[in-house]
Parts: sequence; C-alpha cells; structure tokens
Amino acid sequence: MKPLKIGDEAPNFELLNQDGVKIALKDFVGKKVILYFYPKDNTPGCTSESCNFSTLYEKFHAKNAVILGISPDSTKSHEKFIQKYHLNQTLLSDENKEVCKAYGAWGLKKNYGKEYEGLIRSTFIIDEGGKIAQIYSPVRVKDHALKVLESL
Repeated sequence: MKPLKIGDEAPNFELLNQDGVKIALKDFVGKKVILYFYPKDNTPGCTSESCNFSTLYEKFHAKNAVILGISPDSTKSHEKFIQKYHLNQTLLSDENKEVCKAYGAWGLKKNYGKEYEGLIRSTFIIDEGGKIAQIYSPVRVKDHALKVLESL
C-alpha cells in the first residue's frame, strides 16, 4: 500500500466509538477532522496526548474541527479512559487495525534494537472536503496538540 500524502483523499472508515455507536469519516464532511492514532489507553504518552487534545477541544471546535482518536483498544477500554480523564473527544476502536493500516499508522517499529509490528503514533488533518491537509508521523507527544491547533 502506498503511503498517504498531502492532497490525497482520506480513506473512509466506519468504526465504533466509546459508546458503541458507528462513526464514519463521511459524517464530518464540511468540518476539519483531526484524526490521531495512538497505541494504548491509559499509558503515559497516550494519556498525555489525549488529555492535551481534550484541553484544547473548544479551541479546535472554534476552528470548525472535530477530534477523533483511534487505537486498537476496545470500546469498553475507551469508555473507561474517557471517564477517568474527563476527555472531550470521540475515541474510536480499531481492534482489527484496518483503519490504522489504511492510514499507514500500523507497521514495523524498532525498540531497543528489536523490530516488531505496532502502532506508529500519527496525526492527520483532513480538510472539509475529505482531503488530507497535513500529516504528522511519527509524533512526539510534547506540545503536539498545540502544534496541530496552530496549523489550522
């Protein structure tokens, strides 16, 4: 699969959110979509990233943007994660990793010299017409949400 690039049509998807409701990318035509892929609920980096996006939620909303977080975690895990940290954004469950793979956010990683498959922390800004406007990959968590907001 070819890596996505700026200007490409964003791959459509339909996933369950933390409440078990189907959410599709096409539901957000006319809005900017901040689509961030993160490895796992309740881990330090992912918690920090998600909390940072949540803190800036109203500022994103004021710029006609919605925030969607995607990880391979279950809907139940997302529900608990949102409740624990009072997150504002929608979290989507991609347990079979199809959407992660479609966006190039699943692949080979290296850690301490070992290679393994895993989630590559990535963020995509999708414009109001469904095209990819910006790609951040791999992502460094510190100040990432603010950088995304400033780029809108």
